[in-house]
Parts: sequence; structure tokens; C-alpha cells
Amino acid sequence: MAAGKGTRMKSKLPKVLHLLAGRALVQHVIDTAAVLSARQVIVITGHGATEVEAAIAISTRAAGQFDLNFVRQEPQLGTGHAVQQAAPMLQGDGVVVVLSGDVPLTQADTLTQLISACGGDKLALLTIDFANPTGYGRIVRQGDLVQAIAEQKDATPAQRQITEVYSGIMALPAQQLNKWLARLDNKNAQGEYYLTDIVKFAVADGVPVVAHKINDATQVAGVNSPVQLAELERAYQRRVALGLMEQGVRLIDPARLDVRGVLKCGQDVSIDVNCVFEGQVSLGDGVKVGANCVIKNAGIGASAVIHPFSHIEGGKPGSKDAVEVGEGALIGPFARLRPGAKLGAGVHIGNFVEVKNSSLAKGAKANHLAYLGDATVGERVNYGAGSITANYDGANKHRTIIEADVHIGSNCVLIAPVTVGAGGTVGGGTTLTKDTPPLALSVARARQVSISNWKRPSKK
Repeated sequence: MAAGKGTRMKSKLPKVLHLLAGRALVQHVIDTAAVLSARQVIVITGHGATEVEAAIAISTRAAGQFDLNFVRQEPQLGTGHAVQQAAPMLQGDGVVVVLSGDVPLTQADTLTQLISACGGDKLALLTIDFANPTGYGRIVRQGDLVQAIAEQKDATPAQRQITEVYSGIMALPAQQLNKWLARLDNKNAQGEYYLTDIVKFAVADGVPVVAHKINDATQVAGVNSPVQLAELERAYQRRVALGLMEQGVRLIDPARLDVRGVLKCGQDVSIDVNCVFEGQVSLGDGVKVGANCVIKNAGIGASAVIHPFSHIEGGKPGSKDAVEVGEGALIGPFARLRPGAKLGAGVHIGNFVEVKNSSLAKGAKANHLAYLGDATVGERVNYGAGSITANYDGANKHRTIIEADVHIGSNCVLIAPVTVGAGGTVGGGTTLTKDTPPLALSVARARQVSISNWKRPSKK
């Protein structure tokens, strides 16, 4: 269910599209459904339907893991009314799991247990005990079986004392759901069609209603405000941090970590504070990541060191634009690796050096204040401070090739397309426009002139 407006978010963006750990709230829910091997996912939209549907389609359909469909709830007349819109599209067999698009952190194991409790012939409710259950539907039991869910506004004083509440998540047989949806009415304090009313229909029809109770409130917490979104962000990151530390990763401060995608770590990895990992990132054995780094869609080889304040931003995972950093490489501080950067073993990229769509072979170094764009750099090249590849002519990009063992002096401009022959040296301050032969010294700069006793202009 993803039709709500989310007024308290105070945003033009539909609530379910707000990001948690780099993914839309509703995408977390859909991804969990994929883990359950769902064969069909129906998203019920309403407020901002066009925007919500487009965002989900882009991020989900490419995976092709299930049949994805959308239905619209207009106007929004309650949870029962929402599910009624999906009823015509439901397949008649199997188990239906009802989830909320603004409850992102329910774990797949919990839902698997809920489905097991359903067993294909029972109505199973996910419940939890709250010390303060105000606002939630209360679970009314008779022994182990549930008799009803009493909504807050319709509950009796005695029912309001119940602390076990309904989470909004249920699993039930598809055939029964369609029959019960047809019997819903809006004769209640809010004038809405409550999905929870199907509990009394199940009881009347002799279908057992069971509850699977959990004690982790994070799994059933919804997002209704920026404050709640921030709280769940921290809860999510805490869960990720604990998982990493259980694998042996050294986190200097687990409270100052942000993983907005998938982070895979080898043995003896250490991560300092305030680091952000986005997309798909892998850190090999012994990698050290300094404070305040941002790493996106990159593979970092074993024993590499990413010094503080470095920014690594690869393109789509698995593509030629994903960043690769070789074993034992040293990056930063204050370095920037852009899409297509491929660094071999032992490469050094120093402070304020930018690399884009370029490969640097084993042992190459660019230690200071330099730019390498659309370049192929051989082994053991030393690339001087202040030097750049001029790769763009205003219409097209061109490639620079620097062969093995070349030394590029400081403040050089290599105007592509150009090749610097193996073992060559380019003198500092050179603007290179032509290929150079191997082992040559190439210098292209104006002759130095000194004017004796020259006086600077003075103010009048």
C-alpha cells in the first residue's frame, strides 16, 4: 500500500519516495518481497501516483524478479478500500502478504515466519507489544486465537488497555481475502473501509486468526515525519554496522557510518568515521578507509589505503565506468576518482588529483594537484604536480597515452590525442601537442627572458 499523501513530511515529494539508506521507502518494501520470492507484486498508489509508479518501474522492472503491477486508489477511503483496488489483479491461489510502503525495515525472515504461521489456510497478523499503544489497533484475543482488531477510535475503554497491537502487516489465503473484501463497509468513527474488519469475517467463517508476535519495534515502524525518517535511518545504519563488525570489520565509531547500498568487506578491513558507501562497494582484505570518505560503485583491492576526504564515484556496477583500485594502492587525501578510473597495484593518487575514464598501470604515481582524463598510463609513470591532460576540444573527447617509465614534469599540458613514448621525459611547463619518441626529453615552452633593473608601475 503506497497511496498516502504524507502530509506531515511537509514535502512535495510523495512520502514513499523519500530516501532511507539511499533507496525509496517503498523500494525497501519491494526488495523485501523479492527476497521472499514473490511471484507477483501489486503496488497501490494514489497521491503522486504517476511519480511513484515511474520511480518504482525504473528501479524494479529491470530486475525482472516478479510480475509488477500498479493499481490506483482514488480517493483514499481507508486500508480496506486500498486493498479492494488490488483484488481484481490478485491471483486466486497462494498467500497474499499485505505490506505498507512507508514501513521499510521489516525483515524477510520475519515475513517468512508470518507466512509459515498462515500455512495457506489461516489469517496471520504481525503483532507487537507497545507500552504506549495509542493510535494502534488492539489485538483482541480469546486464548491463543485472535477474535478482532479494535481500532483506536472504535475501541472500548477496556480494549484500549490492551498493549498488543496490529502492525499493519498480514498474510492470508488469496481466495478468502477476495470474499472478505466484498463484505467491508464504512460504518465506523472514521467513515473508512478498515482492512482490519476482515478479522471478524474470518472468525465468523471459522477461519483461524493467529498472531506472530515480534519484539523489534524497528521492523514495524512507519515513517510519517522527517524526524521518524531520521530515526529509522539511524536504526538501519546501526543494523548494518553491527553486521559488519560481526564479520570482523573494524569500525572506529559504528554510529558514524552510512551504507546506502551494498558494502562487502574482506578480512581486517578498517573504516574510520563519517564514511559514506553508495551503490555496490567491495573492500578487499586489509583495506583501510580514512575519515570522511565517499565511495560509490567501486572495487578496492587488498591492502589499499584510502586516505581521509577522498571521493570515489564509479558508474553503474558491472559496467566499464565502475571504479577499480588495485592492491596496495594509496589514494588521497583529498583525491577524486571519477567513473572509469582503473588503477593497478601500487598506484599512488595524491592530494587534489582527479582521475576520470583513465587507467594507471602498476606503480604509476600522480601525487599532487593533477588531472588525468581519458588517459592510458603505463607502469611506473611519474606524473608531475599541476599537470593535466587536455582531453576535450569543445566537441569530442580524445585520449592521451603515456607509456611505461615516463616522467612528466610539473605544470605540463598534454593536448590529446597524443602519445608519450616509453621512458621519455617531458620537461616542466611543457605544452605537448605532438607524439614523442621513446627515451626522449621533450620541452615545449617559451625561452626565459630577464629584464635588468625593471620597475613595476606605481600608483599615481
